[in-house]
Amino acid sequence: MSGPAQYADASAADLDTGVDPAELTDDDLIREMSSLHRTRLDTLRHGSDAALANHLRRTAELETEYLTRYPGREVDPGRLRD
Repeated sequence: MSGPAQYADASAADLDTGVDPAELTDDDLIREMSSLHRTRLDTLRHGSDAALANHLRRTAELETEYLTRYPGREVDPGRLRD
């Protein structure tokens, strides 16, 4: 679901700051992080100072929650530097 109907039950605070990452399902957490990573460069280059600050804050919140859930996440040896 997308568009205004998707936010029918969201409070004004949720729309401004987003849903608490701890309340997201694993799939929703990954989807939210993917969305932020897709829009990162555009926000950095063309977003207002407030938009960039919000983007940075939300990214940190979501990534912190991910690391809390998966502290022993799988690390691809091919991505390590010698």
